[in-house]
Order: sequence, then C-alpha cells, then structure tokens
Amino acid sequence: MAFQKAVKGTALIGGGAIATVFGLSQFSQYRNKHGALVQVQAAEGAPVRKEHLPTREQQLQALQSSGEFDVLVIGGGATGCGCALDAATRGLKTALLERDDFSSGTSSRSTKLIHGGVRYLQKAIMKLDFEQYRMVKEALEERAHLLQSAPHLSAPLPIMLPIYKWWQLPYYWVGIKLYDLVAGSQCLKSSYVLTKARALELFPMLRRDELVGAIVYYDGQHNDARMNLAIALTAARYGAATANYTEVRHLLKADTGGGRQRVCGVRCRDVLIGKEFDVRAKCVINATGPFTDSVRKMDDQEVPNICQPSAGVHIVMPGYYSPDNMGLLDPATSDGRVIFFLPWEKMTIAGTTDSPTDVTSHPIPTEEDINFILSEVRNYLGADVEVRRGDVLAAWSGIRPLVTNPDSKDTQSISRNHVVTISDSGLVTIAGGKWTTYRAMARDTIDAAIREHNLKAGSCQTMGLQLEGAQDWSPTLYIRLVQDYGLESEVAQHLASTYGDKAFEVAKIAQVTGKRWPIVGKRLVSEFPYIEAEVVYAVKEYARTAVDIISRRTRLAFLNVQAAEEALPRVVDIMAKELNWCEQKKKEQLETAKTFLYYEMGYKVKTDQLTDRSEISLAPSDIERYKKRFHMFDKDKKGFITILDVQRVLQSISVQMDENTLHEILNEVDLNKNGQVELNEFLQLMSAIQKGRVSGSRLAVLMKSAEENLRRRQAIPVDRSGGGL
Repeated sequence: MAFQKAVKGTALIGGGAIATVFGLSQFSQYRNKHGALVQVQAAEGAPVRKEHLPTREQQLQALQSSGEFDVLVIGGGATGCGCALDAATRGLKTALLERDDFSSGTSSRSTKLIHGGVRYLQKAIMKLDFEQYRMVKEALEERAHLLQSAPHLSAPLPIMLPIYKWWQLPYYWVGIKLYDLVAGSQCLKSSYVLTKARALELFPMLRRDELVGAIVYYDGQHNDARMNLAIALTAARYGAATANYTEVRHLLKADTGGGRQRVCGVRCRDVLIGKEFDVRAKCVINATGPFTDSVRKMDDQEVPNICQPSAGVHIVMPGYYSPDNMGLLDPATSDGRVIFFLPWEKMTIAGTTDSPTDVTSHPIPTEEDINFILSEVRNYLGADVEVRRGDVLAAWSGIRPLVTNPDSKDTQSISRNHVVTISDSGLVTIAGGKWTTYRAMARDTIDAAIREHNLKAGSCQTMGLQLEGAQDWSPTLYIRLVQDYGLESEVAQHLASTYGDKAFEVAKIAQVTGKRWPIVGKRLVSEFPYIEAEVVYAVKEYARTAVDIISRRTRLAFLNVQAAEEALPRVVDIMAKELNWCEQKKKEQLETAKTFLYYEMGYKVKTDQLTDRSEISLAPSDIERYKKRFHMFDKDKKGFITILDVQRVLQSISVQMDENTLHEILNEVDLNKNGQVELNEFLQLMSAIQKGRVSGSRLAVLMKSAEENLRRRQAIPVDRSGGGL
C-alpha cells in the first residue's frame, strides 16, 4: 500500500539511519529532528538573493519557459512556501503554484501564536508519550528560529494563566517550568508566579472573585499572513518561480516501464486569464494543508485519507478588552477546549481550538460559536467589564489539517506532528504539523524528495536565514521614516513592523497629504494606520484582488469588517489604476470582496444582530425620548428620514459631511434597503444598542450628538449670545 510505504519511508529519515544520496562526490551532513545524520551533496554554486523581485508575469513566463524543474510545490501556505524556500536555497530549480493567494487558507487564520504547545507537553508527561515530547522540543527550537528570522513581524508575548484554585498553583507552576526546561537555551524568558494584587495590576480586566494568583510564561506572536508572504517573497528572491492564482488541474505522469508510472509535473491554469499550460518537474510536492487528500487522490483515487480537519473559531474585539502586552490562556474550558485571549495589532483576539469538522473549506463562524467564546470571556473578566455582542468586530474560522488514522474521530487526542509520505508514483506529501514548525517540516520534506528522486542538492540552508524585510530592520527604524518622509508616528511604526527594511519603498510612493502634518501617507480609513501607498506596493507583492489587500497584505478584514468595507472603494480604485481594470472588473471586485467579508469574516452574523424582525424591548420613557430625537430629523413627520434630512440638521449646527459617507451611515440601519430609515428601524437600532448586540453605530452617535448640539444652542441666553439690543 502507498500509505504503508510512506510511513516506512518517513521512519527511515528519522529513525537513526543515515539517509545517503548515492552517486554524488561531495557531501555535507547535519542532524535532523530525531538526531539522525542526513547526508546530502554540497551545491555546486550557492544561490544568490535577487535585489529586484520578479513580477508575477515574469514568474509565469519562467514557469512556462524554464524547462524541467527539480522541485514543484503545490500549495502557497506556510509549509508550501517553506518547501520552496528550502529547495531554492539548496540550489534546486524550484517552482511553486497556489490556486488562490499566498496564505489565503489556514496560514492566515491561525491564533497568531508561535508556540511549542503547552498542552502537548502536558499530554506527553501524563501519557509518557515520547513522540509528543519530541514534537514540543522541536517546536520550541523552531519558535526561536521564527522569532529571529523575521523580528519585524514577530515578538515574544507574555501569557497569563489565572489561578482560581489553590491546588492549581503548584500543578501549573511545575508544568510551565518544565516548558521552560524543555526549551533550554531557547527559552524566551523565564516564567514566574504573580500574587493576586500583581496579577490584577497587570491585567486589570481580570475577574477578582476567588482569584488566587497567576502564572506568566512566554511564547511568540506574529502577523501570520505577512509572515507567510515574507517566506514566499524570500523564495522568489532566491530564484523560485512562484505564482499565485495558478491552480493545478491534474498531475502529469510518465511511463517508467513494467506498467508503472511516475509523477513528472502538472497541468495548471492561470485563474486570472484562464490560460492552461504544463509545468514539468522531477519531483512534485503536495503541501496543500486541508486539501492534502484531494491532491493525493489526483494521484491515486483509492488512497486512504490521512488528513482530519479540525476547526478553530476566532473573534476580534476592541483593544480595551486586554492589556497591550499580556495575553491570557485557559487550558481547560467548560467543554475541555483551550481558549485564548490575546492582544494583536492593537485589538484583542479571543478563540478556541480543536473543534472537529467534516469540511475542508473554511466554515462560516456561527452565532453559536461566537456566543460560546463570549461566555468564556465573561468568565474571566470582571463584573465591571460589560462583554457586549456588538463589540465583536470580526470573526473567522480556520481549518487545522491534523494527521490522523482514517478511522479516528477524536481530533483532540492527535498531536500536530507532521508526516512525510511518498506514493508509488513518487508524489511527495507533507501533512499535519503546525505554523511554528513550518521550517522543520519543509526541511524534512526536501530531504525526502532528494532521497526519493536522487536530486543533486546542498544541505538545508534555512536555519538562521532572514526573511524578506528582516536584514536591515531595527526597533528604531520607524523613527527614520518619520524624520525622512514626514509620516505619522503610528503609520511609521506600522510600516516598519509590517515591511521591515522594505518600509522605505512604501514610504517613497506615499502620496502628499496637503496638510502641515503628516506630510505624506493618506490613510485608507481614519482609525487604522494602513495607507493608500500600501495598495500600490501590494501589487508588487503579487496581490491581484481586493480581498488580497484587505485580508492579507493589510489585516483590515481580520480587525474590523466594517472598516474593511469602508476602505474597499478606494482600494479597488487604486488597484484598477495599477492593473488596468475596466469598470465591470471594478464592480466584480467590490462584490466579491463584500461577499468575502459577509460570509468568511463574520459580517453576516454581525448584521444579523439588527434585522427587520428584531424585537424592540425599550421602556416607554426610552421610546418617547428616542422618538423626539428621531423627529428632530424628521421635521415633516414623514415617518422616515433620508440623507437630505440628516444634511439639513448637520448644516444647522455647522457640521459638514460628504454625501457618500452619509449614505454609508444610513445604509447600516436601513434594513429594507429603500434609501431611508424609518422610525421602527431606528427604535430597533436603539434597542439592540441597549442590549449590547450592536455597538459603534455611526447613525446613533451622530443623531445623539446633533440633538445635544441643538439643545446647547437653544439654551444660550440672548444677552450672552452676542446678539440682541
């Protein structure tokens, strides 16, 4: 069986035997993850890192005109891009194909943590499972590498475990100290115990009742989609022909005699223009995450599944729900899952892990998912912190491709260790694993490919290799951006932490604002530091759709779906200019991006909080108060208000607002989409706000502000108004 052969082959790599590449004259050696000595040929000439990044069109041309590649990787997630980078830096002629965008799947929907796996260590100790222990140790080593390889995109993060029972204090303390011990010299910072008072000082939102103390340990955190992109761009600079929006239609096979066939390439299609072409390669690697078995079945329809999907739901809330630099983790929630509560990009991420699913596409987060997370959050925050449903700014679900026996149903009992399999036809598959260990997974995969296909290659070069933007980055780089280009400090810090030393290239193309300060850098939306120049630069980073911009080049869709929707028209206009889109293409991009926000980023469940069937549960006095506020705008007693009504009131208090913005504000509340807000719709809005189901309604804030402004004007006596005789 192909599966049995694959497992046997994997054991050979990590079982202590020397994996030798025969027929070669010069060799280098290193220890793999299990301590086995791997022997590979030294490269004839070390690959050179290109100064200029090839365009997507140049990459597609290279795929079609470069003849046979040594390695062709299918999948542009962290593992696939890691394989391409590993192969390219060994001197192998490398190609990579991704049917969507780089990091469009699981790799952009993670917890944002770079970690060894505290709970896996717990299982390793409780079950005396040496394999789990070895996986944690490797992950901790890779954690240190990932933090070093892209320091602009990652940083250590202290994480608090609140303790509410005295017996838990020594239990968790021993476990966390073992975590430090396993990390050894790669330990980020030593864990420590906090008293109740000190825990509340560092995490003032924490529930005080019955709090005994807390334990703080350190893991890493990163911008996952940008990290994935940095790996892809680095691979491209080392000569890999990488192309997003290029899907594999089927595998190509060649007869080798005796009725046997070997995989020798793929038939692929440029999704953007529909052109199909063949790419030939000595070795094809399947690194498609949740879609692993789909590609394996292209090779052999009868092959058993080895991938068991597991879903994790995440929500984003305002930054005031957590301290700026302190996360919180509960390793044992009411249903046995882990819940985390982490600061990220000046917001707060809350989420769960390991919920079994039968789908490989990313499921839509449900109201039940969101309410479960909110209920767990309420358990850990003080009574004075009102956890409101309306404060959920974005929600998404990510699929974790765990490796399992086809008959297994319990995903929680499975570690995220990876498996490299090789089919009878030579298709190399890398499955399982986790974000933190992408480099080790890539190393093991390329080692297996070299051995299976007798490729001439050097040893692994990625340990210590700095990724795109890291080479000349420093923590104070943003100061130069402020001083040299006149950027806002917040924008400069964002550019430095997103692009590293490439931030200067973004700053150079930033538009003049026409203001005294900042001199350059027009924001896409006022409350986030993303600027218009990033859209232009993103096209150079292979962005080809509006979704690429709002979700992966910037992280706007993951931080606030409404802000992302507001930015969309400007994003599309800029991309249209860069990519020569017609009006029809612009319209299609807008609709596709809105659909993405609506279904995949939680906009649907957010808007469902206010529907035409929403119950109005207001006290009679509140109803009268809100009716009076409404009639200040509806002077003609029509029963509804329009943009003209709002403009009239704003002009009376000397406030200017453009018509497009007013249209967006009313559209948020206009449930039947008839261009007007009726009294019943307004009362439904105010009822939802009181219940905490809706927050941040611009119309509600605008009408309240206008009402207060008008009252103040009416209350000013004539003798103090500067008028009268």
